[in-house]
Amino acid sequence: MRALFLAVACFLLTASVMFAQAPTVAASPNTVFAGADGKFEAAPDTALVQFNISAQADTAKAAYDAASKQVEQVRQIMRNNGIDPKTATIGFYSIQPMYDWKTAKRKLVGYQVTTNVTLKLKEFVKIGPITQQLADSAVSESQSISYTLDNMEEAKAKAVEDAYHRARAGADSVAHAAGRSVGELSYASVDTFENVRPMPVMARAMAMKAEAASAPTEEFTPQSVNVTAHVNALFTLK
Repeated sequence: MRALFLAVACFLLTASVMFAQAPTVAASPNTVFAGADGKFEAAPDTALVQFNISAQADTAKAAYDAASKQVEQVRQIMRNNGIDPKTATIGFYSIQPMYDWKTAKRKLVGYQVTTNVTLKLKEFVKIGPITQQLADSAVSESQSISYTLDNMEEAKAKAVEDAYHRARAGADSVAHAAGRSVGELSYASVDTFENVRPMPVMARAMAMKAEAASAPTEEFTPQSVNVTAHVNALFTLK
């Protein structure tokens, strides 16, 4: 019986994500190739509050001491809201000289100390008070908030499973139309994507609002976390 080669590509493109093209596969006779997109959507369980701490002074030590005082303010704000300061992480720490470039010969005018802090919150009701208190204390000029899943790998695995089932369904349809059936998986490739979108919060603007005003995010539900995956699969044919 003459060997039969079947190939099919099933793509479910979304408007927000563009997947890479299917890889070149050395398909053999009596195989079927299918590609499909899958997704997993869930409400976020973790909020990431990120902000910078920056201080400047005439000397490096004075700038460092000023930054240390601001960091202690952050620790106290966390304690006041029932959060262990150890749960916060520092992404970077830098100290840089500052120069006056108005003259031909640059003049050292001071030093700036900068660090970045990331705070994970499970209790979303604490986001408003913490960001407001950070703004009131003038610790940081800008903040950003993003929502994510604590176990992102599990979410990616579920998106991959969905994509695989769709690819398998496409392969089954083509095989059935040809009077054949799908056998074992011979090859597969996987790509996953996630849509964590930060929401900027301008600290100074928040500090200037009236105390009676509601927070901009009050009573709203955080955007769902969407994880998408693309699976290319090669099956044998029976």
